Amino acid sequence: MPTQQKVDQVNSIQGWIDKCTIAISTDHTGLNVTDMNLLRKSLRENGIEYRVIKNRLAHIAADNSTKPEIKEIVKGPTGIAFGYDDPLAPAKVLSEFVKSTRSPLIIRGAVMGQSVLTADQVLALADLPSKEELLSRLLGQLNAPISSLLYVLNGPVQGLARVLSRRIETMPEEENAD
Repeated sequence: MPTQQKVDQVNSIQGWIDKCTIAISTDHTGLNVTDMNLLRKSLRENGIEYRVIKNRLAHIAADNSTKPEIKEIVKGPTGIAFGYDDPLAPAKVLSEFVKSTRSPLIIRGAVMGQSVLTADQVLALADLPSKEELLSRLLGQLNAPISSLLYVLNGPVQGLARVLSRRIETMPEEENAD
């Protein structure tokens, strides 16, 4: 018979799983307390929850949730980063943390939507540009043809303006010469 505390834990885990856009599984073995606190702080600053979860409870919560694929990434000592807004943010923060601190944190895999991602795919996600950067690139590419067209259409008008300007500059000299 499960205790009320474990039932509450399963319900909490199920809530995190249902709300998240991405869940990244990590192996936190070898992380000291200072590094773990630093990791949690950097994740928290980006709106990401990091929870160390018992596998059995995670499996029960996954079965009850909308994402049973979570069971595939929960193995051994597991900490899961739950991202709720931008699905790239947790991958970027975890990857940057591992690179900057050279910690022994291992990314095992992730579930994004209904898809299970490998560790290499999670690292590839971390290397993608942010949504804002992609939008600015797209706007720049959409703006380039319009700017080019404007430049081409302005060419004859600017040429005419230069010719008239030079003609006006030379006219007073001709009048003074008479």
